[in-house]
Amino acid sequence: MDNCEMCLYYEYDEDYDCYRCGMDLDEDEAERFMTASHSRCPFYRPGDEYSIVRKQN
Repeated sequence: MDNCEMCLYYEYDEDYDCYRCGMDLDEDEAERFMTASHSRCPFYRPGDEYSIVRKQN
């Protein structure tokens, strides 16, 4: 599995006070993601901490 913490889509959700994947998954994609029926996240985009901070501004 890819490191979600280094993914560009890993973002803080203020409503739930936690980090989550920011991809808009449909029901089937969310089920596959939650049951880990794949070895790698198909949405993972690597990003260094500077590109992640620039995205948040």
